[in-house]
Amino acid sequence: MPDLLIELFSEEIPARMQARAAEDLKKRVTDGLVEAGLTYAGAAALSTPRRLTLAVDGLLAESPTICEERKGPKVGAPDKAIEGFLRGAGLTRDQLEERETPKGAVYFAMIEKPGRPAAEIIAEVLEDTIRNFPWPKSMRWGAGSLRWVRPLHSILCILSDEAGAAVVDLDIDGIKSGNTTRGHRFMAPDEITVTGFDDYAAKLKRAHVVLDARERGEAIWQEATNQAFANGLDVVEDKGLLAEVAGLIEWPVVLMGAIGEEFLALPPEVLQTSMREHQKFFSVKNPKTGRIERFITVANRETADNGATILAGNQKVLSARLADAKFFWENDLRTAKSEAGMGSWVENLGNVTFHNKLGTQAARIDRIAALAREIAPVMGADADLAEQAARVAKADLSSEMVYEFPELQGLMGRYYAEAAGLPSAVANACEQHYSPLGPGDDVPSEPVSVAVALADKLDTLTGFWAIDEKPTGSKDPFALRRAALGVIRLVLENDVRGSLWKLNLRGFSQHVVKDGSESDLLARFKEHLNELVSRDLPTADSEASEELEHALKTPADLLSFFHDRLKVFLRDQGIRHDVIDACIAMDGNDDLTLLVKRARALEDFLKTEDGTNLLQGFKRANNILSQAEEKDGVEYSYGADRKFAEDDSEKALFDALEAGGAAISPAIEGEDFAAAMRGMAALRAPIDAFFEAVQVNADSDIVRRNRLNLLSQIRQVCGQVADLTKVEG
Repeated sequence: MPDLLIELFSEEIPARMQARAAEDLKKRVTDGLVEAGLTYAGAAALSTPRRLTLAVDGLLAESPTICEERKGPKVGAPDKAIEGFLRGAGLTRDQLEERETPKGAVYFAMIEKPGRPAAEIIAEVLEDTIRNFPWPKSMRWGAGSLRWVRPLHSILCILSDEAGAAVVDLDIDGIKSGNTTRGHRFMAPDEITVTGFDDYAAKLKRAHVVLDARERGEAIWQEATNQAFANGLDVVEDKGLLAEVAGLIEWPVVLMGAIGEEFLALPPEVLQTSMREHQKFFSVKNPKTGRIERFITVANRETADNGATILAGNQKVLSARLADAKFFWENDLRTAKSEAGMGSWVENLGNVTFHNKLGTQAARIDRIAALAREIAPVMGADADLAEQAARVAKADLSSEMVYEFPELQGLMGRYYAEAAGLPSAVANACEQHYSPLGPGDDVPSEPVSVAVALADKLDTLTGFWAIDEKPTGSKDPFALRRAALGVIRLVLENDVRGSLWKLNLRGFSQHVVKDGSESDLLARFKEHLNELVSRDLPTADSEASEELEHALKTPADLLSFFHDRLKVFLRDQGIRHDVIDACIAMDGNDDLTLLVKRARALEDFLKTEDGTNLLQGFKRANNILSQAEEKDGVEYSYGADRKFAEDDSEKALFDALEAGGAAISPAIEGEDFAAAMRGMAALRAPIDAFFEAVQVNADSDIVRRNRLNLLSQIRQVCGQVADLTKVEG
C-alpha cells in the first residue's frame, strides 16, 4: 500500500489560521479519498508559517470495482422513460434485466464501475480541495483565478512505496505538482527533492525547518525557561502567545533582553500587555519582587553575532512602545490625583454611546449605581460604598491607557482608584466587577464588588430585554448568555439570598429609549413598580389589570432565560434537567440559591433506592388519580377519611402521610431539604405496601373516592418538596 505526501507551499500563513487550515486539509482530502473508495490506515496534518503538510499512510493503490444495482421503470413504460433511464445508466436496452415485483415487472440495470488508480483520484480530490479551501480570508494574485490565503508557490504531491516515489500529476493555474520543496527562507532557500514523509521531515530539519508546531512551541518554552532560570528569573506563562509565536517562525531562536530601568516602575500588567500585543514578547519577572524586568523574543534565524543585532533592534522598538505607555500612565495618574479625580472621566462618558436605544455610558453608570445601592444590603455591603464604586468602576474607559489597551479595563481602574485615595473596597470593585467573564474565571467575593458586578450584568440583561434584543439560536452579539451565567455564578458562589425577580423589575424600570422619552412598556413598569415588586410570584393573577399583566411579560421572560442558563450550568455539575424543572415549578424559584439547594437535595435523593421507588409510587398514584379526575370530571382533593379505610396497609398509609406531612412541612419552611427528603423516604414503604394490598378503584363508590382522596394526599405531601410530575422515570 502506498503512502501519500502533500505539501502546499506559500507565502506566510497568519499564525491564527494555521492549525485550523491543517485540519481542514486533512478532513477534505481524506473525506474525498474515502468517498471515492480509497481507504487508508492513518493521516496526520502539520503546518509551518509557509506550508501545510498532509501525510496519509497505507492508502489503497486503486479504488475497488463496484457493481451497483439500479431500479428502472416498469416493463411496458413509455419509450421516453426507458430511454432516459438507459442514458443515466449508460446501458442499452438489451443489457436491462426484467424482474417480477409486487407491483409488476420492472427493469433493473447492473452498472459496473471499474476501480481507478489512486493517483487519478488524488489529483481530482486535491484540486477540488485547493480550489474550494475554506480560508477565513483569501486573495488572488497574478492573472489566475485561484484564491489562497497568500500566494501559493508550489504543490508537492507524491505517492511512495517499496518500488519508489511517483509524482501525482496536477496543474492548478500553472502551478504544477512535483517532488520538491524548500527549506528555511534565509538559511536554506534551495530546492529539496524528497521521496516520502520520513525523508521530507528529515531533510527539512537539516534545512532549518521544524515541521511540527507543537515541537516548535516546546522548544521555545524550554529554552526560554532555561535562560530565565539561569538569571534567577521566571517566564510569565502565556499559552496563547506561545501558540501564536510558534506559528510565526520555522526555526525558533530564543533571545532574552533587558527592559530599560526607567520603565520598571510601570504596572507589570502594562508591561506585559504592551510587549505581548505589539511585539509578541514573553514577560520575564523577578520572583522576589514580582516586577517584570526582562523579555523573551523568538527570532526565526540564527546569526553570526548570536542574535545581538536582532536583540538590539527589538530593545529599541520596545523602548519606544514603553515610552508611550509610560506617558499614558503618568498622564492618567495626574488626572486621577487631581481635584476632579476620576469624576472627569465619568463626565466624558456622557459622550460615549453604549447602545443607541439604551443611551450613553454615563446614563448606564447612573442605572448601575442605583441598582448596586439596592443590592448592597442583600450582600451585607455598605450602600454608599457600593454606589460610589459603581460610579467610578467604568471611569477608566476614558483613560489614555485603556484607550490604547482595552483589555486592561477594570485593572487600570483599580490602580487609578488607589492613586485617587478611594477606599480599597471601591478600588477592588473597579477591577472585579467585570468578573466572571467565562466559566473558568474567578468570581469576586468582596460584598461591594459582588453588588456592583451583579448590578452591571443585570442592567445589561434588563436593558437588552427591554428593547427586545434577545439572543436567538446561536446568535448572541451582546454576550447576554455569558452575562446571565455571570449572575448565576455570582449568586450561587456567594450564597446570595433574595428575589432575582424583584431585582429584574427594578432594572427594567430604569431604561429609557434613545430620545430620552419612556417607552409604553417602561412607563407601565414605573407606574406599577411598587405593586409588582410586592408580589411573591413572577406571574400575574387572574384579577390583575390588563396593563399590569402586560408589564409582567418581559421580566417573566428574562427570569425564564435565567432558568434556562441555570439548567445548562447545573447539567455540567451532574444535575438532571428534569430535576431542575421539578424545582423551578415550586414557589420561590427566583431565589437561585434556594432553587439550587432544593435541586441538589432532590438529585441526591433520587439516586438512592428509596428515592427511585418512591418516585415510582408517586407516579403510579398520580397517574391513577389523574385518570380518575379526568373520567369523573371532579377533583379529588378534599381529604381522605380514616374511618373508611378497610385494609391495614391503608391505615398505615394514613399514619405515614400524617407523620410525613408533619416532618416535611417544617423542613421545607426551614429550608432543610435533606430532612424533607428523609421525610419523603419514610413514605416509600407504606406507599408500596398500599399498592400491593388494595385496589384503588374498589367496587364501593365510597371506598373508591376515599382512596382517590388518599392518593391526592400523597401528591400533596410529596408536592411540597418538588413537582415530581416533571421528573422522568
